[in-house]
Amino acid sequence: MSVGIIRRMEQIIPPDLDRKLVVLSGPRQCGKTTLAKKLVRERRGAYYSWDIHPDRLKIQRREIDFGVPFWAFDEIHKFARWRAFLKDLTDSSIPKIQALVTGSAKLEFYGRGGDSLQGRYYPHHMHPLTYSEIHGLPLTPFDAVPDLPLKAKGSLSDLLRLGGFPEPFLSGSDAEAARWRMSYAERLTREELVQLERVAELERVELLFDRLRSVAGGIVSVNALREDLQVAFETAAKYLDILERLNAIFRIAPAVSDKLKAVKKERKLYFWDWAYCESEGARYENLIALHLLRFVDMARDVWGKDLSLRYFRHRDGKEVDFVLLLNRRPYMAIEAKLTDSTLSPSLQYYLERVKVPFAFQVVLDPKNERTLAPINGAKVRMVSAARFLANLP
Repeated sequence: MSVGIIRRMEQIIPPDLDRKLVVLSGPRQCGKTTLAKKLVRERRGAYYSWDIHPDRLKIQRREIDFGVPFWAFDEIHKFARWRAFLKDLTDSSIPKIQALVTGSAKLEFYGRGGDSLQGRYYPHHMHPLTYSEIHGLPLTPFDAVPDLPLKAKGSLSDLLRLGGFPEPFLSGSDAEAARWRMSYAERLTREELVQLERVAELERVELLFDRLRSVAGGIVSVNALREDLQVAFETAAKYLDILERLNAIFRIAPAVSDKLKAVKKERKLYFWDWAYCESEGARYENLIALHLLRFVDMARDVWGKDLSLRYFRHRDGKEVDFVLLLNRRPYMAIEAKLTDSTLSPSLQYYLERVKVPFAFQVVLDPKNERTLAPINGAKVRMVSAARFLANLP
């Protein structure tokens, strides 16, 4: 695994392997292959990667080693009939074998042909490094997260600057991180996209990916992108969908309120690599967004909680960066601010009109931390980003 860093998935996945197949998805180079190989060594299993030609032939011919107790299938989503392949293996293996399946794209979109695996697997999501992982902090129980019981243990500056992917972060070098980022974007479009999608004009997708650097954290206008790329509206929208399926970007839908004139369709866009954003403010908001998405994935995959990530925007422009919905009801409102030491008027407006148990304005400087007066029953805190992230998975 990453040097000196124990990933959350190292602790979470092994117990699930004793019960069902485990399907692990996440962006490329976030640590899935390293984890798979580590588990293979520990369990004396067999590792197969679709990206390795001899392994690919063994999978296609069903010539895998049936004498081991554990299999790891890496990047298997690139196999058109991967679902049917895994279903056949899990249904016919006696005694029941343990298996980990990984993929660098959203696996639910890449199951062409074959039978469903419904009920046969546990889904898990691997993310780039998080603040709590880097500093070796224990996992805060779900219900305790709003109380922020854990204190920050270190600086956030390196993570904010270098990004959360293991290779650039562990390099500790701005130059090495920049070199990695350039090659990562090229591999994403030239390798992943070619294998999984039918796109004739790769250059336009690359141009779009670069163009998004300046709009991350905001509502993206497909019309504006269409004009920049000189393509049809449907084509620009399709390219955005492809980048999302490849775990290059993710988008957040609005939290709709019957009481307020909130936008209902426009989605905010973020990168899986927040360091790809142009401005410091966008990187900071993107970092918070990805940590919250990690919290949501963990809540759903591990704790079985119906948690989702949204944002709020009034038609007149008032906006709250993030709203967590628990069982489809507002649970936590979060505003990300680099420097503001006074409560955001937009956050106050939202809290005064919508019942939310917890609200946080997350700022960089810990000197600005304080508890504010409750608003409409909400517990409101100004909290440092380091403390807030220390309590997220």
